Amino acid sequence: MKSLVKITIIALVFASFVSCQNDSRPNYQFMPNMYVPVGYETYSESDAFRNGVEAQLPVDGTVPRGYMPFDYASDMEGYMLAKTELKSPLDSTQVNLVEAKILYDIYCGICHGTKGDGQGQLVKREKILGIPKYDDIGRAITEGSIYHTIYYGKNTMGSYANQLNEEERWQVVAYVLDLKAKLEQ
Repeated sequence: MKSLVKITIIALVFASFVSCQNDSRPNYQFMPNMYVPVGYETYSESDAFRNGVEAQLPVDGTVPRGYMPFDYASDMEGYMLAKTELKSPLDSTQVNLVEAKILYDIYCGICHGTKGDGQGQLVKREKILGIPKYDDIGRAITEGSIYHTIYYGKNTMGSYANQLNEEERWQVVAYVLDLKAKLEQ
């Protein structure tokens, strides 16, 4: 028993001595290719592919991660189709009008106004003209037409597809419809 205690004490003293050494040499790396990536030049020659080039195009039909394709064309026919067919995938519990207002104020309010009356700061300063109100009878906007317009843009309004993801676009659509309902009262 005493010899076991002596061996344990010797092992602890040795371990503390070894761990306190000031050795700046790097440790040995087992299989360094697992830790150090091999850098390939993007357009360099390569035997790995049939065409002999390192960079390859994605396979036809590939959809980037986080991107959902939009099945409506960017022309007037696609707009009218979206206006009649396209419905929001969000139910009433998923709509957050507080967050939607923040997004609307950032991206839409500058032109359309914070009340949807077409009196944003750029209109008031006469930088742009002719922004209609959401409750104009001739517009008859629907959630599909609003989403299509946010996605592709319309007339002088550009697309906001890159600034807003799909859920954020639908949140803004819900907020625009809420503003329209308030204007119609």
